[in-house]
Amino acid sequence: MKLVFPAIAALFAALGVAQPARAADEPIRVVATIGMIADVARNVGGEHIAVESIIGQGVDPHLFKPTRADVVKMLDADIIFYNGLLLEGKMTDALIRAARKKPVVPVTEELDETDLLEPPEFAGHFDPHVWMDPAKWALTTDVIAEELAAFDPDNASAYRDAAEAYKDELRGLDAYAREVLASVPPESRVLVTAHDAFNYLARSYGFQVLGIQGISTESEAGVRDIERIVDILVDQNVKAVFVETTVSDRNIKALIEGAAARGHKVVIGGSLYSDAMGAPGTYEGTYIGMIDHNVTTIARALGGDAPEHGLRGESGD
Repeated sequence: MKLVFPAIAALFAALGVAQPARAADEPIRVVATIGMIADVARNVGGEHIAVESIIGQGVDPHLFKPTRADVVKMLDADIIFYNGLLLEGKMTDALIRAARKKPVVPVTEELDETDLLEPPEFAGHFDPHVWMDPAKWALTTDVIAEELAAFDPDNASAYRDAAEAYKDELRGLDAYAREVLASVPPESRVLVTAHDAFNYLARSYGFQVLGIQGISTESEAGVRDIERIVDILVDQNVKAVFVETTVSDRNIKALIEGAAARGHKVVIGGSLYSDAMGAPGTYEGTYIGMIDHNVTTIARALGGDAPEHGLRGESGD
């Protein structure tokens, strides 16, 4: 079903003035919906682009509605990159209207659909949290590089070379994640989080993942959901659960209390970045830093062997 937001439609009409021409020596104006896409774009585009992210630190993209200022950013952009797979569901109308005037590109468009997850509760749609698997997310660099190359042919080789270099970094990140998560004892590889954002991580690294809410945080967890997961915590002797930076910790605390009432102690193993990165200017405010923090935190909390400050010694500093 198409999502229509009359207020956004009216705003585009009201602001539908001609976009100012970009001078030849000015960077390409790129807007990304989420920080994980913006960070890939920065690594691929370098000095040739200026990137702005619409959905910032600690903000849930499932629930985000664009403001007037966000619409202005989109109108002023030369290219807009978004995730797709219904992650930015409440931005659909704004993205459709922007696409009438400029490239609006889903970075997941080249992913093989047979390799995407389609959880039962999200019937008919794919799980959009592809960035939780660095090997899969690396494929988005080619989409961004080729779009920039088409827009700016003079620097096409620079974009493609930068994409290859960044993919090498992501391959290193994937190897690190594989190593430290494999060190978690098999019986402890149960990842309990606030919502179902970690399915791609679980599939790639051999974990069982349990989100209290569904794929989208628009769904609400009920008493039966809490009781079901408490049963698993007790039966499988799970020692730690995880909160998320973009989701309330209310349900996680309910799990801990429910387990305690049954004589089983569970602690919060740490805070994970799920739908947004950390603060700008920090290591966790980059895609690599976000994933490094997550896998290091998970491994250490569940009995694995991981360095205290992660892959590069920067996590948690």
